[in-house]
Amino acid sequence: LMFHLTIEVEDIDSFSHDPLRPATAVGYVHCDALGGRLPVERGWFNLFVDVEPGVKHMLYRLWFKDGVGHPLTLTGFKLVRDDAGFDVWKDTTTLFTQVLRGHVEEGGDAQAELVASGVLRIRVRDFARQLTTFRAGGPSLGAQLGALVKFGWIFVGQLAQAYLRKRR
Repeated sequence: LMFHLTIEVEDIDSFSHDPLRPATAVGYVHCDALGGRLPVERGWFNLFVDVEPGVKHMLYRLWFKDGVGHPLTLTGFKLVRDDAGFDVWKDTTTLFTQVLRGHVEEGGDAQAELVASGVLRIRVRDFARQLTTFRAGGPSLGAQLGALVKFGWIFVGQLAQAYLRKRR
């Protein structure tokens, strides 16, 4: 199983101040066992949601249908925390994933039927290609560049909170 997504942030200023940092995810899930390339009907993404001090999640929830039309939900999270050793790469490229039967709303995962589960990892070459896909909308080139810079600062700042916080 793999997926290809575009993460869309409607308003970078609101995004930067919202502790859930919500965004929309559009794209597709690809899984031969479920029917091949399957478009995401609705998708949500949250960047660096605080779980506890020094622990953050990146959250994914994708609604799609299998090859014969049965609704499914892919949920996943990346666990970002400062463990022993340098693990920022592992944390930000490892997604713990479940596929659930039906289009499952947030909060309904525990009651949903589990179809599959596993761990997805981004390879170095895929991550490098991903970095070339960042785009921003806006009325001018300056506004677009400003939105990209702001997103970068949010990303780096949240990583710093997880990995550089002072231990008590």
